[in-house]
Amino acid sequence: MKTLKKKNKAPRRQIKKSPSSADFPDLQSKAVSDLYRVVTRCRMCNSPKLTQYLDLGLTPHADQFRSAKELSIPEIFYPLRVLLCENCGLSQLSHVVDPRVLYQYDYPYEQSITRTGKNHWDTFADMVVARLELPAGSLIVDFGSNTGTLLSSFLELGMRVIGIDPAPNIVKIANQENNIETICDFFNLKSAEEILRHAGRASVIVGSNVFAHIDNLDEVMRSAKRLLASDGVFIFESPYMGHLVDNLEYDTIYHEHLSYLSVKPLISFFAKFNMEVFMIKESDIHGGSFRVFVSRRGAHPLDQSVNEFLDREKKRRLHDINEMKVFANRVAQNRDDLVNLIEKLIQGGKQIAAVSAPAKGMTLLNYSGLNNRHLEFISEKARLKIGRFAPGGHAGGHIPIVSDEELFRRQPDYALLLAWNFSKEIVENLKPFSDRGGRFIIPIPEPRIV
Repeated sequence: MKTLKKKNKAPRRQIKKSPSSADFPDLQSKAVSDLYRVVTRCRMCNSPKLTQYLDLGLTPHADQFRSAKELSIPEIFYPLRVLLCENCGLSQLSHVVDPRVLYQYDYPYEQSITRTGKNHWDTFADMVVARLELPAGSLIVDFGSNTGTLLSSFLELGMRVIGIDPAPNIVKIANQENNIETICDFFNLKSAEEILRHAGRASVIVGSNVFAHIDNLDEVMRSAKRLLASDGVFIFESPYMGHLVDNLEYDTIYHEHLSYLSVKPLISFFAKFNMEVFMIKESDIHGGSFRVFVSRRGAHPLDQSVNEFLDREKKRRLHDINEMKVFANRVAQNRDDLVNLIEKLIQGGKQIAAVSAPAKGMTLLNYSGLNNRHLEFISEKARLKIGRFAPGGHAGGHIPIVSDEELFRRQPDYALLLAWNFSKEIVENLKPFSDRGGRFIIPIPEPRIV
């Protein structure tokens, strides 16, 4: 096995040039039908038995935060609908937007700008190394690695690390600022072979908040099997469908999230590759996630957690179309309650802003029809979003994104907290706002003022 250089820097050829604003209109000028495909078969079991149960309307790409000079570029709105596969039980979007649109134009998301997030990744790495008893120098590959925050945690524990991410601007940060060797590409057989030649087989392949983003999951698993050692483990972490339904987390539905994952469909999916889920762990991150451990069949002992999850899903009727339609009705009621609350405050002469601009918040704004008549601005701490505008010209209203200091300076009466999953930390960080009488509106699972 080859040894990586001490400094985890990818060769310069691997860092692709980020498209400029001049490139973007060319992509947008293509026929809209060329930028997405309509799903007719389940991506896990290939069944055509797909039934729609939720329609969140037409929305733009949720991470398409535009600069001022890009506001004149026509904005494309895609259907945001959820289907249930009545064969295997997978919930999935009805329309798949071209991943180049989603990830390769000025992608604005950086991992772990919160203390909560950084602590989560450190704990994740500690648990994996201890549970799998990984020796120093084991190779960890993370696809969808973003700026390399999770890999930094593994690196601190003596592991070798390589990241793969398709967003050129994010890969540049990972390589040049965070010193995490990162290949600018999607995870596929080509990139897997490149790593195999460069570094040997992986003890662990990780996909955090990315497995649910991928359309061609068959290729991902073929690539993972090619790269993994015989006893290697594939681990992915994603929001869990059970939490999404129980806690009404419909704002986590957007075009990057193609699948809404539960254990039942995963069991049959991995079996196609002679692989199996051998352990599942839960996490509070992102409103409730699960961490799924997969290996070649028989390589690791089965943990009781797998059957426990399956039993819970059966009792919850998580794969029943009628139960999912009940969920859809609850979603519509939440939207109505939130809009009524905000309209009442505005009629009472109150000023309202929003705090944080995650992709989930853009789903909430567009589905609810909240725009710059309702919200004066959105404050943020993420450097890649400040100075830009929220997507959704007809509903999100191209609301300006400003720094948190602007929230303190302008001091509106209320702030709609869009990243409600980090509400405790955000409220603490924005204490000057609440100390001067400002109050927060938390929209999920029911609108409430704190």
